[in-house]
Amino acid sequence: MSGRDLLAFALRALTGHRLRSALSLLGVAIGVAAVVLLTALGEGARRYVTQQFESLGSNVLIVMPGRVETTGGVPGFGGVPNDLTLADLEAIRRGVPSVSRIAPLAVGTETIAFGDRRRQVPVAGTTRDMLDIRHLTVARGDYLPRETGREPAVVVLGQTVANELFPGLDPVGQVVRIGAWRMRVIGVNASRGVQMGTNFDEFVIVPVATAMRMFDRSSLFRVLIEVRSHGELDQAKAAVEALLTARHRELDVTCLTQDAVLTGLNSILGALTLALGGIAAVSLAVAGVGIMNVMLISVSERTREVGLLKALGAGRRQVLSVFLAEAVMLSGAGGVVGLAVGFVAVQVLIGFYPGLPARPPLWAVVAASVLSLLVGAGFGVLPARRAMRLEPVAALSRR
Repeated sequence: MSGRDLLAFALRALTGHRLRSALSLLGVAIGVAAVVLLTALGEGARRYVTQQFESLGSNVLIVMPGRVETTGGVPGFGGVPNDLTLADLEAIRRGVPSVSRIAPLAVGTETIAFGDRRRQVPVAGTTRDMLDIRHLTVARGDYLPRETGREPAVVVLGQTVANELFPGLDPVGQVVRIGAWRMRVIGVNASRGVQMGTNFDEFVIVPVATAMRMFDRSSLFRVLIEVRSHGELDQAKAAVEALLTARHRELDVTCLTQDAVLTGLNSILGALTLALGGIAAVSLAVAGVGIMNVMLISVSERTREVGLLKALGAGRRQVLSVFLAEAVMLSGAGGVVGLAVGFVAVQVLIGFYPGLPARPPLWAVVAASVLSLLVGAGFGVLPARRAMRLEPVAALSRR
């Protein structure tokens, strides 16, 4: 029996029981589509996080008060023996040559009001260097002025806050109240949306010294340092740690590079993608059981046909190959349909969430395709061996 004859014979057998074959094919298709969709979701999450970090710059060093041992993940809570102060920031600016820009960050929550309108907002105290370090854009007016030794009572509003407090009005030049402080609006940030879980459009920005007095803080929340080049990042980190150790008489700060955080998150999300693919692949095993059941029933129904093949001279291996071909064709067709459905489902997902760069990784597509064929071959072996063992005379005598 030639290969063409074998495939034609197997195809006629499958089309002879269309409903049964279609249901088995559907089981494989669902399994493959699930692998494609879930791995695309995991890969999309990993790409989204990577893009978020890249948009913030790859040569940024983050200094936090408190020493926390970390291997790349986001650090947890630790003791804070010494404050991270504005004097420390100035020491870093003067003492670390590779620093291009440096910006402090003090945060808190306060009520902002204009006339009868008011709402609670997160308040960030910083300096003008934050504009360049975080690649912010001012839509109207200007950002915080350069430090001149004075503390101007000025504020830059996020887009959402400006729209809610000043509907139809230009907020620049207006005076708002933040808690007990009267401050003049000098600018409105361009819409930035949500990045790294933070909605920048709801923040208001004030000078850092004002924010620290407003919230009665003596320590900064973060210091963001932009290094001249990515290659100097590790050197700058070591220099900052050495300088602050000398000032505080101990190493009581945590210095993180965005690369370290990104590497940790990528490892977590990569493992999540593998886990999602593994969970989805379980459905392929279930589909394989369905194929085995279909083939076992097919062997039972075609006993006389098998006996006739053997009586005409078909060998045991030829009979085995006939039933294995049917199982592999069934699973292979299911794999093709599953891939098509999976890619369509990914496009639908992107349509609902345009910001998510969902795309199934190549390894998942190849693995799902190969696994679907292996499922057909693996679960088709038992029925095929059962058909192979039938004796011609006994098979032909069955009714």
